[in-house]
Amino acid sequence: MAAVIEDERAYWIVLIMAAGIGPVRFQRLLEVCGSARGAWEATDLELAAAGVERRTAESLRRLRQRTAPDAVGRRLAQLGIRAITLLDDGYPTNLRDVADPPPVLFVRGRLAARDARAVALVGTRRATSYGQAVADRLARELAAAGVTVVSGLARGVDTAAHRAVVQAGGRTIAVLGNGLDQVYPPENAGLARQIVENDAGAVVSEFAPGVRPDAVNFPRRNRLISGLSLGTVIVEAGEHSGALITADFALEQGRDVLAVPGSIFGPMSAGTNELLRQGATPVTCAQDILEAIGATPAEATTLAQHLPELGAREGCVLEALSAEPHHADELARTLRLSSGEVAAALAMLELKGLARQVGSMLYTRA
Repeated sequence: MAAVIEDERAYWIVLIMAAGIGPVRFQRLLEVCGSARGAWEATDLELAAAGVERRTAESLRRLRQRTAPDAVGRRLAQLGIRAITLLDDGYPTNLRDVADPPPVLFVRGRLAARDARAVALVGTRRATSYGQAVADRLARELAAAGVTVVSGLARGVDTAAHRAVVQAGGRTIAVLGNGLDQVYPPENAGLARQIVENDAGAVVSEFAPGVRPDAVNFPRRNRLISGLSLGTVIVEAGEHSGALITADFALEQGRDVLAVPGSIFGPMSAGTNELLRQGATPVTCAQDILEAIGATPAEATTLAQHLPELGAREGCVLEALSAEPHHADELARTLRLSSGEVAAALAMLELKGLARQVGSMLYTRA
């Protein structure tokens, strides 16, 4: 029986690689043809009965001519990619529960059972220093509470969230809108490698190797992000940000939608403020998120930490910092300290993880 299941898995993987076969059509093929192997070997008449369009049928025929299920398995192993199907126990629980889950997930790194306790942190690619600082703080606090952070490895908010979790020693899942033989955006290849090599989580996609990044793929990527998560937090988003699509998917999947308030004058907060107006749960700290996903009171208090011992000058500088960036010279004027004294205090606060440099001589609370 095990050999039969393994053989069927191989056909699941190769069948999903045909252009035009998504979750709904894949399920219909199983119903009409009886199995993935039956669909792979189906006649044109059987494919038509399953509602497969001519272009998709032609794509499947071409795929049959140039590859075979066992060859696909060998190729994935060479690339360091693992395929997880709905037949497998290791398929993510949260994603299995949504309507029409992807039949196959391609994975680099390691998915764990604890990833069922996951939250999506997403937002605009054009994140402000405020948005990046919020993503960094929430991601670190969620990692400290044992929550896996899911995001899309995009520029801006996503990058800040993934990087913060890796630095904090937590777990994160990066969902791509292309095959895992490439990383998009390319400047995040190093970050993706850190996630995998540091055993900090996984990089996943429902797209097979060879699929290029394309705008039409990103809504499917966003659906996967929300589907892997118990709740989706929109950190910062403009009026037409793609992150709002993730929020829509979360609502369809019956998952919590949360949003971080922003300035009424900031165009990158127009989307999040509108979500709040429509009833999204406001987020001002990670504890808000933990409570929304049903964390126990004991778990929600794990974020309470004692500050490391501070000198008087360091305490004054820390008190003057906030989530908004402050220039070191501005701090010196406000606190009536010399530039050297402020620079020394900021350096110590950075070492203690309490301050963060977000630009040239610009600092926020960490």
